[in-house]
Amino acid sequence: MPSETLILAFDTSAAHCAAALLSGDRVLAEAREDMARGQAERLVPLLEQVLREGGHDWPDLSALAVGTGPGNFTGIRIAVSLARGLSLGLSIPAIGVTGFEALSQGQALPHLATLPAPRDHLYGQLRSASGASAPQMFPADQIPADLHPANIPLIGAAPGATPGPANPAPAIARIARARLALGHPTPPPAPVYLRPADAAPPRDAPPRIIA
Repeated sequence: MPSETLILAFDTSAAHCAAALLSGDRVLAEAREDMARGQAERLVPLLEQVLREGGHDWPDLSALAVGTGPGNFTGIRIAVSLARGLSLGLSIPAIGVTGFEALSQGQALPHLATLPAPRDHLYGQLRSASGASAPQMFPADQIPADLHPANIPLIGAAPGATPGPANPAPAIARIARARLALGHPTPPPAPVYLRPADAAPPRDAPPRIIA
């Protein structure tokens, strides 16, 4: 893979809209805006802003990288859907990167990567040189013993943890670049959900349609 490979990465899996443009291992431009809602309207303009600041346009891109969660249901769907659509339209690969992977990029192993979850809970994944555990959701003050052996550092959202980067997009781009370098086929990105959606189906029976 040539060093000038150009990757546009973005993430809306949390209460933000984040993006970065990576050329080789150099971040040409990046942006992150806090927002609890409105990512669907803001994401494309933010990506165009990052492309302009990096001196490039859509046809210049070699690949896309997108955060796949876990996190906010709607935010994950927004970013993943856009990545898949742009991948088809631009005929370039789109690589999905989990929040745990982005949080762990550049960190020493082993450690427990933690992401915020609703209702004072966390998402966690134990990551070591031998691999990563199955992710779990748990109360923020009750970290399961199997995820947090003695003396294992905490990274991310857990109380007392080393915080992750404010903008996850550069890490997402670098992980995608490493995967592209392997030359393996990259499956389309897919959302990572660890809990059911908050929205419940209607309890009332639907109206009967009279032909």
